[in-house]
Amino acid sequence: MELPETNRYLDRTTPTPLIPVRLDSSGPSIWCKLEFLNPSGSTKDRIANFILSKALRRGRIAPGDTVVEASSGSTSIAMALASAQLGLRFVAVMPENVSRERRLIIESYGGEVVFTAKSEGIRGALQGAEQLAEERLAYLPRQFSNADNPASHRYQTAQEIIAQIPGGCVDAVVSGVGTGGTLVGLSLGFADFGCHVASYAVRPISGMCLDGAECCSFSGRIPGVVEGLSTIYEEFRRGEVVEMDVDDEEAIEIARRLIRQGFPVGPSSGLNYLAASKVAARLGPNARIVTVFPDRMERYFSTELFARR
Repeated sequence: MELPETNRYLDRTTPTPLIPVRLDSSGPSIWCKLEFLNPSGSTKDRIANFILSKALRRGRIAPGDTVVEASSGSTSIAMALASAQLGLRFVAVMPENVSRERRLIIESYGGEVVFTAKSEGIRGALQGAEQLAEERLAYLPRQFSNADNPASHRYQTAQEIIAQIPGGCVDAVVSGVGTGGTLVGLSLGFADFGCHVASYAVRPISGMCLDGAECCSFSGRIPGVVEGLSTIYEEFRRGEVVEMDVDDEEAIEIARRLIRQGFPVGPSSGLNYLAASKVAARLGPNARIVTVFPDRMERYFSTELFARR
């Protein structure tokens, strides 16, 4: 079927910039994909448009139908925007502790927000979305297991980067893992072009325990980065993936520094940049290391990222 005329707004005609970013004069230069410049302000625009457009073409949904998805933020915002453009209804199922800004953005696009218990986290939202989709006979994209998620990055984002980066090849890709779509899709896409790419999956880790001992526990302070939920990533990690831990407090401070240098980013960008800098120290100054600045700062104004210090 033909997509609505307004879908042209979502077409990937203009790549987001890829630029070298150096926070310190003596530090490494990291190639950063500015995904916060996508229409809804995050890299999730790619998977939202890719998944929903394919579902429309396949006849799995039609204009006027309802889409239900579980997300802590950026995917729900992107799905709300894409649904508005494609003539679909959208319902976001989110933990009740998400920032107020995210709810307002979703509702501004005409989406509905259904909250689940804070104590149940994103897992509770996933269960709630399954139940709600069944009740409303709605389409459930299932971003954590949908193969179209990494495919959007393999056939769009990776190709953009290869065309943009000097030399036309990448040595390493670094990303925090939520759904796993970005890391998996970019890794596969770079390999398609013959790059021998090293893939680094980043985990935010809490700093020190109160008694001064190392905690080494996964941190929930970086929105969008979760552990143990993605079948996309779990299947991919059996190959050549290096998993690395970085301090959550340091990642948030790096995000603040990026903002002060004119990059309007969220906490996950600080996480990615910090990890990529550590990879650069391992691989040397000539390595072409790519990471992503996934989303914009506006959805975090009421969070600790902007807490007065």
